[in-house]
Amino acid sequence: MTGTTPRGAAPSGVEVRGTATHDPPAPETTSGDPGSRGAAPGSAPGSAPGSAPARGTARRRRRDGRDRGRVLVARLDDAGDVLLAGPAVRAVRTQAREVVFLAGPNGRAAAELLPGVDRVIGWHAPWIDHTPPPVTPELVADLAGQLRGIDEAVLLTSFHQSALPLALLLRLAGVARITAISNDYPGSLLDVRHVVDESVDVPEAERMLAVARAAGFELPAGDDGELAVQRPLPDIEKFTGHFLGVGGVADKGTYVVVHPGTSAPARTWPADRHRQTVRELAEDGHQVVVTGTESDLTAYVASDVAVNLGGVTTFAELAAVIERASVLVAGNTGPAHLAAAVGTPVVSLFAPVVPAARWAPYGVPVVLLGDQHAPCRGSRARTCPVPGHPCLSQVTSEQVVKAVRELTQ
Repeated sequence: MTGTTPRGAAPSGVEVRGTATHDPPAPETTSGDPGSRGAAPGSAPGSAPGSAPARGTARRRRRDGRDRGRVLVARLDDAGDVLLAGPAVRAVRTQAREVVFLAGPNGRAAAELLPGVDRVIGWHAPWIDHTPPPVTPELVADLAGQLRGIDEAVLLTSFHQSALPLALLLRLAGVARITAISNDYPGSLLDVRHVVDESVDVPEAERMLAVARAAGFELPAGDDGELAVQRPLPDIEKFTGHFLGVGGVADKGTYVVVHPGTSAPARTWPADRHRQTVRELAEDGHQVVVTGTESDLTAYVASDVAVNLGGVTTFAELAAVIERASVLVAGNTGPAHLAAAVGTPVVSLFAPVVPAARWAPYGVPVVLLGDQHAPCRGSRARTCPVPGHPCLSQVTSEQVVKAVRELTQ
């Protein structure tokens, strides 16, 4: 399948707490004034009928109307997930005095690349990571200490994650206004409960932007809602000049990047197929650069025909390397979303354990390879549950080379 990842809109709404058919009544919710907490529809901003102004209202009224204070944006899983949060972050930035991003250990480097982020907090969430830390008072206290001064929070989650554990910790830390998607009844943990139809597959970037909009934030005028990274990116002369012999700065399209690693075995195309693809790309006239964190894997894939940058680039340097490429060949992994953020087309070796409609590289030309109807479809498996890994093992090196040609012509 070839094309630019389509855009759509999930059926959604902002639910006033206590009005859902099967939920018990709950106080203090808003779907209106973004600067208020506890405002009922039609009431004055920051107040409920017959009540005193909500906490912090007077302070907010003294500010410029566009100053929502210090706003936390949270996405706690991996680098690709964080990059897809970029449009939501830029929307929040239009009204926040400061944007603080809460990231997990695997997403921090990506968060530091997002335009609009002023400061990054790192925290290892025990309900998100695949190697979770134990829940201890010290772990919780560490997060609470980093949250001092946060006025508001926008919590971004995937369809299989819950925002409520983090919402509870934010409440205990004194955060006054919290917005998130929640299929479970949130009680007093959320001020804005954004409701979506999870049976509809919508690109993850749009899902997260919808949460920011539910909180009252919009993209600035002229922002196209694509993925992006902060500029300038690092100088990569030490890679492009020395290894490729193209002078100090490689022109766009000088080489093809092949990134063989993924964060889960179920999403991985076999190493020998990557190695054969590199050789065939070189025979087809392409300079090839192999990237990744696993230096043994990248050395094997690069063999003696490609430049091996395995284990030598920072995440920001990897962005710069990919930006200069004509195409990235990669699985469903962070660098595929990094390519989208720097405008580089992607040959996506996509295992359907999660829906491509949600997770394919967003907003750039893509050739999607892999059986999207394989038995593992939608399983979210980290290790392939089907003998022989048929969704990807049937993809050939010839198909990948053909896809690269298609994207470079």
